[in-house]
Amino acid sequence: MAYDEDLANRIRALIGARSGVHEKKMFGGLAFLIGGNMAIAASGRGGVLVRVDPAESDALIAKTRAELAVMGGREMQGWLRVDLEHLRTKQQLAKWVTLGTTYAGSLPAKR
Repeated sequence: MAYDEDLANRIRALIGARSGVHEKKMFGGLAFLIGGNMAIAASGRGGVLVRVDPAESDALIAKTRAELAVMGGREMQGWLRVDLEHLRTKQQLAKWVTLGTTYAGSLPAKR
């Protein structure tokens, strides 16, 4: 399944002209990176893959519709999946864009 281009455009619009943001095709989707660190991606599996502070993963899962991402058969703290049905409004998507860009922006830039 290819990533949802409309969703990618919505993410792009929310990120705006923030400096240091690059787009890269990854994980079958389109990822938005800050300083080389992935913030959020329009996932090839549908919905978004969001990078958050690993210490906040459990709390976010408990109070939202996010699920812990599974990669290579392992649950990954700090990586959450949110289905498209929970991203229908600008406000719903903006929350995840903000969480992902804030966390990625707090990490040391990759060379």
